Amino acid sequence: MPSESQSSQESPLSPSAASFELDDFKRMMEALTMCIILHDAESKSILWANPSACDVLGFTLEELLPLKAPDMSRRSHEYRREIGRQWLHGAVLHGTNVIEWCYRAKNGEEILSEATATLVKLSHQDVIMVQFRDIAREEQIKREMKRLESRLKEFMQDSDEGIAVLRNDGGIEYISDAGRKLLGVRPGQQTPRSFTDLCEPASRDELLELLTLALPDAISFPIRYQIVLRNGQRRWHQASCRYIEIENDLKGHLLHFRDVTDQVEAEEARRRNQAALEYLARHNAMGEMATAIAHELSQPLAAIRNFLEGAMLRLNGDDISRENILWGLENAARQVDHAAAIIKSVREYVVKLEQTETLIDINETINEARYFIELKAAETQVAVEIAPCAEKLMVSCEKVLIGQVILNLAFNAIEEMNRFPQEMRRVRVSSERVGDTAVIRVADQGGGLDAGHRERLFDGFFSSKVSGNGIGLALCKNIIARHRGDIWAQPGEPRGTSFCFALPLVR
Repeated sequence: MPSESQSSQESPLSPSAASFELDDFKRMMEALTMCIILHDAESKSILWANPSACDVLGFTLEELLPLKAPDMSRRSHEYRREIGRQWLHGAVLHGTNVIEWCYRAKNGEEILSEATATLVKLSHQDVIMVQFRDIAREEQIKREMKRLESRLKEFMQDSDEGIAVLRNDGGIEYISDAGRKLLGVRPGQQTPRSFTDLCEPASRDELLELLTLALPDAISFPIRYQIVLRNGQRRWHQASCRYIEIENDLKGHLLHFRDVTDQVEAEEARRRNQAALEYLARHNAMGEMATAIAHELSQPLAAIRNFLEGAMLRLNGDDISRENILWGLENAARQVDHAAAIIKSVREYVVKLEQTETLIDINETINEARYFIELKAAETQVAVEIAPCAEKLMVSCEKVLIGQVILNLAFNAIEEMNRFPQEMRRVRVSSERVGDTAVIRVADQGGGLDAGHRERLFDGFFSSKVSGNGIGLALCKNIIARHRGDIWAQPGEPRGTSFCFALPLVR
């Protein structure tokens, strides 16, 4: 048996300490903030209501007891008395029943509520306890959310950007209607289980690698990938990917993607056109060079012929002198070396037709073009001044292409000077540093250009020459733009025109 001290230290939760009187339960019911109304299980009449229900409805308990459904409900067909009784009787049959009911307060205010009727078996009678709460605010929020959702769907209906949430393995957690359309999924067709399975192998590996990254702080990564539609058509997508984790909803990588196939194909077409233009640019000077060196080569070739014929005459004659024959052959050999040097100069300039960008001193390119410029100028007795900058001007470029630009501009200037008296025929090729750029100028002393012509010079197919088609200047503009530079024409001093181009310097 427990000791006296043990019995005096009983737990506060023991049966003797936890007993409640009927008044205690009544006070607890009256303290509830939820509205409660008790109905008789058989007659459905109101037996009692807690203060919260009386406050919300605006009736005193005495006023509330004789009221029926029409007296305290919205005057509407769905809230008539028969519906209310059926709802309460459903609780009698099944133990509980829930309904959305619109109560009407004493002042006429309508209170949309979620009401739960529960059968409670008391000692001398069965009652139905109705608990209800105001859900008008909740319903308003639901309506606003539904309206917002409808608007978003309507706004995104014609969007050209798809949205998808992807798992680490490339599986699709969610995809928008626009996204389904971009994947070639027609209405009624099942959405593919895996997004990455639609990608080309190279694109698939890149996208899967991105999906395995845990991207912190909502960092977004751009990606371009190629997919294959169900009809076999290949399309390019440009997308941004970032990791999201919405509590109790979505978790994965959010992909915003759009179709850029037309853009990719246009870029590819531009690259092909650019390559074709560059190929033409690399070969364009060869015709000019061939004309220029034809005269230069004719001299050593004629000399070679003369020396060889002289040696043959001596061999066929009576006076066969070894020294004379050797002298003729040695001179012929020297002329062969001279011709070889001319041909080598051309070969060294055009042999690397597929040269890539390298770091060079632009002054070296000017000096390498000097031979061909002076050769061209000598034909029409044009005085040429080559004035490269004293300091090195380091630029990143394709040496052959930039050399072609210098030659094109210089040859054009020389041709322009053919129209003027010999004493006026002057062309100057120079370079200088202007800020962070290297500027190359080819200046003539010709008639100059109208201001309107200067604006159209590099637009293509403009020429001030009678037989020209302007394609040389269009190529020059293409090449300089490719090298992140600028090209322009300006009035010369004291007359003529200066054709200039600038390339960014590399430290």
